Amino acid sequence: MHKPGYVVLGGLFNFHYTSVFPELSFTSEPNQLTCQGFDTAGFRHAMTMAFAIDEINKNSHLLPNVTLGYSLYDNCATLVIGFSAALLLASGQEEQFLLQEKCLGTPPVLGIVGDTFSTSSIATSDVIGLFNLPIVSYYATCSCLSDRRRFPTFFRTIPSDAFQVRAMIKILKHFGWTWAGLLVSDNDYGLHVARTFQSDLAQSGGGCLAYSEILPLGEDPAEVTRIVEIMKKSTARVVIVFAYQIHMIQLMEEVVRENVTGLQWMASEAWSAAAVLQTPRLMPYLSGTLGIAIRRGEIPGLRDFLLRIRSDIHISGSSNNYGHSMVMQFWEYTFQCRFAPPPAGWMEAGGELCTGQEDLESGAAELLDVSDLRPEYNIYKAVYALAYALDDMLQCKPGRGPFSGHSCATLQTSEPWQFMHYLEKVNFTTSFGDQVSFDENGDALPIYDVMNWLWLPDGRTKVQNVGLVKKLASKDEELTLDDDKIFWNFDSKQSPLSVCSESCPPGTRMARRKGQPLCCFDCVPCSQGKISNDTDSVECTSCPEDFWSNAKRDHCVSKKTEFLSYHEPLGICLTTTSLLGTFICAVVLGIFTYHRSTPLVRTNNSELSFLLLVSLKLCFLCSLLFIGRPRLWTCQLRHAAFGISFVLCVSCILVKTMVVLAVFKASKPGGGTSLKWFGAVQQRGTVMVLTSIQATICTAWIVSASPAPHKNTQYHNDKIVYECVVGSTVGFAVLLGYIGLLAVLSFLLAFLARNLPDNFNEAKLITFSMLIFCAVWVAFVPAYVNSPGKYADAVEVFAILASSFGLLLALFGPKCYIILLRPERNTKKAIMGCSITKT
Repeated sequence: MHKPGYVVLGGLFNFHYTSVFPELSFTSEPNQLTCQGFDTAGFRHAMTMAFAIDEINKNSHLLPNVTLGYSLYDNCATLVIGFSAALLLASGQEEQFLLQEKCLGTPPVLGIVGDTFSTSSIATSDVIGLFNLPIVSYYATCSCLSDRRRFPTFFRTIPSDAFQVRAMIKILKHFGWTWAGLLVSDNDYGLHVARTFQSDLAQSGGGCLAYSEILPLGEDPAEVTRIVEIMKKSTARVVIVFAYQIHMIQLMEEVVRENVTGLQWMASEAWSAAAVLQTPRLMPYLSGTLGIAIRRGEIPGLRDFLLRIRSDIHISGSSNNYGHSMVMQFWEYTFQCRFAPPPAGWMEAGGELCTGQEDLESGAAELLDVSDLRPEYNIYKAVYALAYALDDMLQCKPGRGPFSGHSCATLQTSEPWQFMHYLEKVNFTTSFGDQVSFDENGDALPIYDVMNWLWLPDGRTKVQNVGLVKKLASKDEELTLDDDKIFWNFDSKQSPLSVCSESCPPGTRMARRKGQPLCCFDCVPCSQGKISNDTDSVECTSCPEDFWSNAKRDHCVSKKTEFLSYHEPLGICLTTTSLLGTFICAVVLGIFTYHRSTPLVRTNNSELSFLLLVSLKLCFLCSLLFIGRPRLWTCQLRHAAFGISFVLCVSCILVKTMVVLAVFKASKPGGGTSLKWFGAVQQRGTVMVLTSIQATICTAWIVSASPAPHKNTQYHNDKIVYECVVGSTVGFAVLLGYIGLLAVLSFLLAFLARNLPDNFNEAKLITFSMLIFCAVWVAFVPAYVNSPGKYADAVEVFAILASSFGLLLALFGPKCYIILLRPERNTKKAIMGCSITKT
């Protein structure tokens, strides 16, 4: 199909969908290839280009004073024919074209719209690129064509498979389908898609492929059966198919035969709107299919233009090997008639003659259906891209041009590479509102419709638009879906679940199964102290130091705190016992104060007894510093108060013991001088000196290595044990050692004085009390070392209370008994009589 013009645009279209190759015997001249099977859709594609050029010629603002023509060739869906047609278009150019009033030469072909298939476009662009002649394809999607070094003059108005793949992955991620099967055709289109899909899917982390199979090009039932068996056995419920209609027909025949149901099909743009698959036999299996489709557009005036088609009007056809123009072939195919002269035997067989006046409105419904213009819209944009580029070139002003010396290209002297400069920079908006421009790879801004196959109750099929996926300049892909509008071919009427492994809930992590894809994993609970608060976490994160994982391991909670508290039973018991001991000391002190003039109190060194009772009271009270949450001041004070109180107590006992021995020695002849060394002043001084030594030890300890509160997490992972660290083990050992030294010394002196006469029998009580004291603190050391956390404090408090009660009861119990219950024995006579009787 040709139309003259100052500038000609070439076109390659599928007027026929198959061809017959002649037999090559090499004994005679071979016949030409013959095309068969008229393709009405391909004819409409060609007429869309004719309409776009006619519309541009009528536009006074675009290419004024320049008439565009076209030269449209049939590629018969065959590589060799399309390749030959492209060479014819390219070789028709002259090195220089002089536009004159009467020009008999062939006008230049400025660019070619086509080819349809990726394989044909690859072969054509490889050669046509040598001529620097631009090719703008409306249907070739192979991502390989974006290689600018190999295909420098290739452009397209349809998104590449790379974008289509990313769009598919977007849909997979939207519905949470992480386990899918991939089927591709055995050609450049399918094989490039397979490589791109697997790499992009891995990079996006959107899922894994359960299988990836190649659909055979020709008849291969065994291979198709094998592929369907894989689909049946796989747990993947989603099947993605990048193939042409013929491949899908072969595949679906086997799917129906095997009755493979329960699959969610995802269609590439090559078959997402294929009416040949929307049959009552196949729809039970393909209903609910989601597909990527070329962006639908609106072309006002196209239908009216198609209605004006006649065999004898502006579109004239040069005779081809059939002897008819393309319009005549369309007419004969549509109305099942023949133009005169008819073939031999046509009339005899009852055939009709074409008049050229048949009613297109009623007889060419397929041609006139402009409700779903998709490839046509891409063709329309391709023609306008070439026109706008040419218009920009002709608008150039000399001296401001982009070429050497700021020169411009003219229609008479332009070179193809100069036109390429403008085509790369073209940018316009269609009447439908879509922006058209090309990136550095010659790809237009990608946009796809998302289609859904709906099987209506009356048996009809509807392919509805349910979304859009597009990419704007300098932005990522954007997916918009109307989920409520999508029809699902499942009993649940909801999106299917297609995963190799169920998502790991919060509190678990994914553990990959050895030898299987990344999407196949087990969910392993997080270990104690670690959490995962997201679905499908790769690893669990440790909680901060003061936090611990909850039972579900999905968030961190504050660790329980542990210390010897006033509110727990153990703390209450110890506190009560401490206060009870303090109270008893106060009572005993009151009794001794009240009866301070009695012989029993006076003979037992009342001043030291009072001081001893005060020190015992301090011992009871210092145990309270070990209860409650440790603070710096309590940690520093508890051991100092404990050490000084007990040294004061033991010092009093030691001095009392020494006084007993001195009194006994003074009662003997010549021993009276011994008492002068143990007067009241000496006794108080001795106690103060011994206590001062302990105070010095405590001061040095606190200054050099002070005890401090510490959060211990070693005992329990889920608890924080608040404790006081001693700071210096040596300091603590010296403190205890000094107490022990005084206690042992007191015990030895008391033991030596145990057999003194009854009036000096307090030595026996001291011996017994110090025996209890030493036993308690000897047992304390191993118990303290082996007790964790608050129990170490409890052990120390227990030792303090036990030793204090032991001293209190052993030293003051018998005296209180005599004072309160046997007052007759609390007389000087009774005490002296007892002494005389024994001597």
